[in-house]
Amino acid sequence: MQTGSTEILNPNDRLNRVELLVSRALRTGVLISAFVIFAGLLLFFAAGDGGYPNNAYPTSFSAILAGTLALKPFAVILAGLVLLILTPVLRVAVSLLTFVLEQDWLYVGISALVLIILLSSFFFGK
Repeated sequence: MQTGSTEILNPNDRLNRVELLVSRALRTGVLISAFVIFAGLLLFFAAGDGGYPNNAYPTSFSAILAGTLALKPFAVILAGLVLLILTPVLRVAVSLLTFVLEQDWLYVGISALVLIILLSSFFFGK
């Protein structure tokens, strides 16, 4: 039901909208990471090697970024894997924004806590 420019949604419609936004974010993240991994595989087959001596590969975010910008196949593949790993983080971020827009403060708090834990694990984990 609409009144003017303000839309009033029942709880089921709100939940469906949140689920739709989250599913789109997950699908987009997976598709982008798959494209990047596939591009890295194409580079690998075209070059015949991984772009690093002695079949080494980058192990830090900065090395992966530098190697990806230099179009080194192993780095591009790893960049795709990092994007795939970050996809659930994107899901939590989209959920957080959606709950803020819906003014569902309990779930804003829960989502914010989960996002902080996920991000801190990337920065402080080994």
